Amino acid sequence: MPKKTPNRLKQTSCTKCTLKKLKCFRPLEVGEISFLERFKTGEFVAEPGATILLEGSSSPHLFTVLSGWAFRYKTLHDGRRQILNFALPGDFIGAQASLFKEMQHSVEALTSMVLCVFPRERMWELYSQFPELAFDLTWLIARSERMLDETLLSVGQRSALERVAYVILHLFHRTKELDLVHGRSMKIPFTQQHIADALGLSLVHTNKTLRTLTERRCLRWKGNAIEILDERQLAEIAFYERDEEQSRPII
Repeated sequence: MPKKTPNRLKQTSCTKCTLKKLKCFRPLEVGEISFLERFKTGEFVAEPGATILLEGSSSPHLFTVLSGWAFRYKTLHDGRRQILNFALPGDFIGAQASLFKEMQHSVEALTSMVLCVFPRERMWELYSQFPELAFDLTWLIARSERMLDETLLSVGQRSALERVAYVILHLFHRTKELDLVHGRSMKIPFTQQHIADALGLSLVHTNKTLRTLTERRCLRWKGNAIEILDERQLAEIAFYERDEEQSRPII
């Protein structure tokens, strides 16, 4: 069962959305913004630990993360958890529920979050009236699948050192494009256990691996922040190839 029910907030106008001012997102046309204003039914705030979407349930809502962090995960019957990826501002979540009868994974808030809410039943309006936005939604779903590809590659083929280096660098670049990095340091709401669950490692192995990266002066994990000391070395360890920067859609 969900741990907490999100509370309703006063709705923010799409024309005043702070995310749309970031360079990483493509500008929206006036007509697209007008449609999204009508498509959006409100906003919700979720506290840390709240379940946004629950595996096995059928949610009537779709969400865009306006602020905060969450993670997608699946669990086995004995409680073991596999984190699939992390959701950050601008990410669209819940599309799976609009295509299948029920969610095949859960989404939990890592921090306090604000989410834009869209009714699942009106998805066809987006596809029929605004093909450009429909393509954007398809792009976002494909991007999420691409990140899952990297997770599978890490769990299946990368060594523990390569896995940890990859996920740290991946999250660093994602937060950097959202202007959430200060210098070389990013604030983190996740723990080493989250990293372990994302990479299929034990907590002890994850801790030892992070210690190795610290000793090599690749990074410094202190409190709720990670400082990247040697980005090039991290990339070499992880066999990390960064995509060319391009404006991505936001809904």
